[in-house]
Amino acid sequence: MGRLKLQSGIKAIEEEPEDCETTSSNKAALACMINSEIGAVLAVMRRNVRWGGRYVSGDDQLEHSLIQSLKALRKQIFSWQHPWHTINPAVYLQPFLDVIRSDETGAPITGVALSSVHKILTLDVLDLDTVNVEDAMHSVVDAVTSCRFEVIDPVSEEVVLMKILQVFLACMNSKASVMLTNQHVCTIVNTCFRIVHQAGTKGELLQRIARQTMHELVRCIFAHLQDVNDTEGSLVKGTSSIKEEIGGIDSDYRFGSKQLENGNGSSAYDSQPSSASLASNVSNGLVTGVMDESTVRSSNGKDTVPYDLHLMTEPYGVPCMVEIFHFLCSLLNIVEHMGMGPRSNTIAFDEDVPLFALGLINSAIELGVHLYFAMVCSIVLNLYNHLRNELKLQLEAFFSCVILRLAQSRYGASYQQQEVAMEALVDFCRQKTFMVEMYANLDCDITCSSIFEDLANLLSKSAFPVNCPLSSMHILALDGLIAVIQGMAERISNGLVNMELPPVNLEEYTPFWMVKCDNYSDPDHWVPFVRRRKYIKRRYTAGLDKNLVGDFLGNHDEFCVQVLHEFAWTFDFQDMNLDTALRLFLETFRLPGESQKIQRVLEAFSERYYEQSPQILANKDAALLLSYSLIMLNTDQHNVQVKKKMTEEDFIRNNRHINGGNDLPREFLSELYHSICKNEIRTTPEQGAGFPEMTPSRPTIAAISVVFDHAEHEDVYQTCIDGFLAVAKISACHHLGDVLDDLVVSLCKFTTLLNPSSVEEPVLAFGDDTKARMATVTVFTIANRYGDFIRTGWRNILDCILKLHKLGLLPARVASDAADDSELSTEPGQGKPLTNSLSSAHMPSIGTPRRSSGLMGRFSQLLSLDTEEPRSQPSEQQLAAHQRTLQTIQKCHIDSIFTESKFLQADSLLQLARALIWAAGRPQKGNSSPEDEDTAVFCLELLIAITLNNRDRIVLLWQGVYEHISSIVQSTVMPSALVEKAVFGLLRICQRLLPYKENLADELLRSLQLVLKLDARVADAYCEQITQEVSRLVKANATHIRSPMGWRTIASLLSITARHPEASEAGFDALLFIMSDGAHLLPANYVLCVDAARQFAESRVGQADRSVRSLDLMAGSFACLSRWAQETKESLGEAEAVKMSQDIGEMWLRLVQGLRKVCLDQREDVRNHALLSLQMCLTGVDEVRLPHSLWLQCFDLVVFTMLDDLLEIAQGNSQKDYRNMEGTLIIALKLLCKVFLQLLPELSQLTTFCKLWLGVLSRMEKYMKVKGRVKKTEKLQELVPELLKNTLLVMKTRGVLVQRSALGGDSLWELTWLHVNNISPALKPEVFPDQDSEQSQPNEGQIGGSSETVSAPNEAVAPEE
Repeated sequence: MGRLKLQSGIKAIEEEPEDCETTSSNKAALACMINSEIGAVLAVMRRNVRWGGRYVSGDDQLEHSLIQSLKALRKQIFSWQHPWHTINPAVYLQPFLDVIRSDETGAPITGVALSSVHKILTLDVLDLDTVNVEDAMHSVVDAVTSCRFEVIDPVSEEVVLMKILQVFLACMNSKASVMLTNQHVCTIVNTCFRIVHQAGTKGELLQRIARQTMHELVRCIFAHLQDVNDTEGSLVKGTSSIKEEIGGIDSDYRFGSKQLENGNGSSAYDSQPSSASLASNVSNGLVTGVMDESTVRSSNGKDTVPYDLHLMTEPYGVPCMVEIFHFLCSLLNIVEHMGMGPRSNTIAFDEDVPLFALGLINSAIELGVHLYFAMVCSIVLNLYNHLRNELKLQLEAFFSCVILRLAQSRYGASYQQQEVAMEALVDFCRQKTFMVEMYANLDCDITCSSIFEDLANLLSKSAFPVNCPLSSMHILALDGLIAVIQGMAERISNGLVNMELPPVNLEEYTPFWMVKCDNYSDPDHWVPFVRRRKYIKRRYTAGLDKNLVGDFLGNHDEFCVQVLHEFAWTFDFQDMNLDTALRLFLETFRLPGESQKIQRVLEAFSERYYEQSPQILANKDAALLLSYSLIMLNTDQHNVQVKKKMTEEDFIRNNRHINGGNDLPREFLSELYHSICKNEIRTTPEQGAGFPEMTPSRPTIAAISVVFDHAEHEDVYQTCIDGFLAVAKISACHHLGDVLDDLVVSLCKFTTLLNPSSVEEPVLAFGDDTKARMATVTVFTIANRYGDFIRTGWRNILDCILKLHKLGLLPARVASDAADDSELSTEPGQGKPLTNSLSSAHMPSIGTPRRSSGLMGRFSQLLSLDTEEPRSQPSEQQLAAHQRTLQTIQKCHIDSIFTESKFLQADSLLQLARALIWAAGRPQKGNSSPEDEDTAVFCLELLIAITLNNRDRIVLLWQGVYEHISSIVQSTVMPSALVEKAVFGLLRICQRLLPYKENLADELLRSLQLVLKLDARVADAYCEQITQEVSRLVKANATHIRSPMGWRTIASLLSITARHPEASEAGFDALLFIMSDGAHLLPANYVLCVDAARQFAESRVGQADRSVRSLDLMAGSFACLSRWAQETKESLGEAEAVKMSQDIGEMWLRLVQGLRKVCLDQREDVRNHALLSLQMCLTGVDEVRLPHSLWLQCFDLVVFTMLDDLLEIAQGNSQKDYRNMEGTLIIALKLLCKVFLQLLPELSQLTTFCKLWLGVLSRMEKYMKVKGRVKKTEKLQELVPELLKNTLLVMKTRGVLVQRSALGGDSLWELTWLHVNNISPALKPEVFPDQDSEQSQPNEGQIGGSSETVSAPNEAVAPEE
């Protein structure tokens, strides 16, 4: 598989060498330093007899060449005039190096010379600007490597060896070390390692210094890796040359532990002084000091490829590092080092050398530990940090075969091993990208193990204490688990996770081994890529139901057959035995039971197997038959119900002649038989739940919860809380509502708020419980931050809130919303904020909540102020506990859950509303406990608050809110705080939402019909306040109410108040607002408002003046009809105008019908005013232009009915009940005549005019003959003939009443005079005298000297005042 190179953001640790400045840049100072070193060496040499005298050569006595060279240098150093870096270092180094090389010098002299070289190197006398610095560095290494000295005593020998180590380390730390070649670096490492090995027989100090120096040397060398310009090229070049060209070189040219049999080399000493030499053992290394041979012989005597001298003489870099690393790794092979001599080391070689090698390997990557396993883990961690892009399979093997096994006791690991493994795993988990890379590279790779899932499960299980106290192992596993989820959470914060990942699309099949990612550095590319890989991987693993897979693959459908063949072609059966291939194939699904399906599956398998392994089988049919035979053998051998088992001979006999007519080899069949007998082909399905995404699961929450429950220290509490918050963040990011709900449930248990209260002072107990307070803050932090993804968890959260409410610990207005400031009560003690202050009077009543009361009841106060009974003063501990409780509640920001609910996602908001309804409980008819009612009121307040805060999403909430309020209203038979909150909450919702939700106006207003369903006692108790709220609603939202349905509800509510003493004034005020000047009258509400005004006019509650004002509203509304008629004529089309005219006519008819009803009122002034208003509405209809048919209805339903009813009242009731009915009858009769005469031109054209006219005459006749309880009828009896005469004259003038010969005219004429003669027989001569009509024309405007006038067609009869 390809490597997935992630942008890990981890860089190699830069370890710059310490910048040691030269002690003095002054030339003289350096000269003095070298001069002093010369003096030191000479002083030590003179102490030896050999160097104290003179040597005789011929006639002259000369000093030894070593002393001469030192003295010569002393003479020169102060005479140099050039800058120091221009002087060849060989001049001042060579005398010291000669002393080091000389085998005549003793250990003390060699030691001092080495110290001098060490000082020159450490003071940075040599740098990159120094002339010939490369040769100088090479000379130093060569000289020290060839160091020879006489061993005088063990101590001096150890000193020299330590000095050698110091010089080598100084060489590598020097600025000029970059001039060293790969050859010299290998030589240095080889020499130092031999000193380490020789130190095994020396003192402990040398051993420790040698090992420490070796560690530092390796660190120094490998720190240079980051400065190599072309690392990758060097690697290719170096490893290829080493492997190909040096592969067969003699061991003299390689690092290798086999040469260690030389022991401590020449430095061994006995009772006699001996000579020590490092040069003799240089050949133990990769590169020796003897490089003049172009070819060498291998150990088997064969010629080898010439050594790449050019590569090893280049400045040191990757080649030498690779070779050093190979050498160190070779030391780990303990078997090769067995059989060492007894003098090889004081510690057993098979234990010490590999351990030391591991330390050196770890030093190469900058860390060091001292235990086998811990050191291995540290090495792998460093390898992961620096080389993980190259170690995919190695990391998989390490975790699956080492960590996962040693971290669990079931594999036999000791507790110490488990602890080390867990510590190592936790170290990996603390690498920010570790788990992400494991998931992306391994879990999402079809060919790799699911390392992330296995490690996460391991951490969860290891953190879970089962029937045991909490241990350090549990805490350690918890740290790793939380480090993982916090790393995932941080990636979310950095925007590396896409919240809305699209579904994986696998429309086009591509073999998984051919899928590549376009760009591993861009998350937009590799995240979908690994998701696709993970999705595909599920198809090849236990996450699928193997029964269903088998049935699908065996199906005869064409597509299923294609899938079967594609699936079979994904297997590689190359060079595989038939039974092995069959096992591999059948592991992926359950072989179906039907024989036809089995045949199809095995045919696909056999075809694929024969294609890849045709060595023995003749054709694919042979493979099919043998596969069948193996399946049958497997069933026969491993089914307990089969009593007689198949023998080997039976199996061989059953498979005769199946290989293209020939027999298969007996050995082949026998091998298959025994393989099946010993190892069953298991076809039992493994049911799995699929593979999770890289998200926290329920076991993670359970593990953290159990540790949190068992922990006793606050730092462990905080660790668990951090884990809970990280899990919540990840769950919210990936929309894992179930996980978040589980987390909330777990945390709510730790708050202790849901536990039955068994303590006297639960508030104080809560304040003393750190765990409970931390859990409470965490619960509400999650609710505020990640409420979008909480579902059923809202119920648990609300249970906690209700408990705090019952304890009186919530702020006074938890559920306040943005527009509630104006509604805050000004009453003392209401709406107080949560305070930290505490008095002794507060303390004892903490657990007693105050219940809300009043119209808009507030929430419970923080503390009750009942001080009537003497109470003890609280202690300081109690005060502190209560203070902590209050501070905890403040940190929770409980009010934000509801005030900020407008930001919740729709599903979460709906679940919150349902949880509130659930917590409130179903209302019960009859009495409920005060505590239950208080809870129900509190939940209803919260429900109303979130409804108001989510006006843009009211459709989502409305149904549930309405049903809840409806159940409260319909189940309440007595006034209570709950029904009060329900009714006024409903009105408040309508007030606030109508301006914003016109499309829901009807639904909102229809809900107010619940008020009409209130029990009579409840309605009476709240009628005035309800009316005031409805009035506010109308005044604020009249322009937003447009439909008849909405206005019908409003009108119904207002109409009810007409007869309520307290509510009628507010109701009439709202009606006055709507109808005054027609400000808010609409065709949709006209009839409803007129009817409501009629009810106020008929109501005898209050003064009669209000009834008169109601009639004025009704009469004034006629102007709206005229205006609408005019607008209809101007703006609408013909069809719309006709329809609108019909509607206006209907509204007008309803108006006059309403006025007709009020005309029968018992109160004289109201009755007469109603008649005048009716007359105005009947005579002012010129602009409306009502159809003739409507006028006929008007006379029948309004005018005639009104006259008849008034006459009946006058005759049937006493003067005491209906005062001055005669005056009312006069006004009514005048109204009849005036309306009839005004409409005469139109009415006379109707075929039913005769009937209408006779109706008018009959009413006049009845009024003329009125008798009964009306005492004074003189005026009425005088008025009727005058009105009739005036009417007849107008009809005569208009040509309506004339004697005709034609049919019909005579009928009207005769019927008219028949009735007129019953009223006043003398009228006919007056109207139609016998003299010629031209001699005397009647005065149409005067009747018998009366002050009454008869109108021309367009005039009206003015009634008596």
